[in-house]
Amino acid sequence: MDTRVSRLLGIRIPIVQGGMQWVGRAEMAAAVSNAGGLGTLSALTQPTPEDLGREIERCRRLTDRPFGVNVTMLRSTQAPPYDRIFATIVEHGVRVVETAGNVPQEVFDRLRGAGVAVVHKCTSVRHALAAQERGVDIVSIDGFECAGHPGEDDVPGLVLIPAAVRALKVPVIASGGIADGRGMAAALALGAEGVNMGTRFVATREASVHQNIKDALVAAQQTDTRLIFRTLRNTARVLSNAVSEEVLALERRPGGCSFDDLRTLVAGARGQAALQSGQVDGGVVWAGQVVGLIDDIPSCEELLARMVSECRERLSAALALAA
Repeated sequence: MDTRVSRLLGIRIPIVQGGMQWVGRAEMAAAVSNAGGLGTLSALTQPTPEDLGREIERCRRLTDRPFGVNVTMLRSTQAPPYDRIFATIVEHGVRVVETAGNVPQEVFDRLRGAGVAVVHKCTSVRHALAAQERGVDIVSIDGFECAGHPGEDDVPGLVLIPAAVRALKVPVIASGGIADGRGMAAALALGAEGVNMGTRFVATREASVHQNIKDALVAAQQTDTRLIFRTLRNTARVLSNAVSEEVLALERRPGGCSFDDLRTLVAGARGQAALQSGQVDGGVVWAGQVVGLIDDIPSCEELLARMVSECRERLSAALALAA
């Protein structure tokens, strides 16, 4: 499937695995890349930049195809050593980086100077235009349906994707609400040149999370996510479970709450432990509304092959209707 995204990233199929913390490890990234897409390691999953370097080399031993590294720069009580993280990425010859959050201009300049293709994730057209101005190669536009942080504008993909395509000169990857070839066909019809998936890849055999978590995603409906941190204007979409309901109860209290009131509930270490132990109610589990479209746990190779076949089928059917 020949698009500007596939050409820029050096991949056969313009499907990108989102760089999910605690999930974006070498086995996952290599499986997606071997299947023809772009696998992505999560830099912040690794305890240190040195560990990230070792994970990059481990991924390289598992695939000879392109893969990327995600670096998300969001508000944090203790900022990660970003300078050393980017130095590690460059030193180890990674050719694609997915960035998100408030990324300084010097980071884009540094990556571009090293010949790295930069995919920047945005949740609004205004932020996408700013990223284009700062020199990114591709914008990944995240609709309101997505897992993680959808921003505060609440614009779903059916509107946001064509709005971004219309405004931008760089190619657009559609993210949020996509789990199969039908969604991919829709994204391409709206002008995107590739798709990014996170939640769908958690429910694959190669994802390094407990089977109970995967089964919970399969069992969930499209209404089984919750928006937390809305009162803090840092909205996040997660799977509905005991923790998310407790967070929402605290946010609904008269007078509201502060992040300190929520800290123990939403701690990253607690969420990581839930993913590994399979205790679905043990911590925050990030998930998008696309859970309502997930009904099996294939390998990454099976998933990508099926998506491409279904995408072509749906595009041909739509073309036939217009003939």
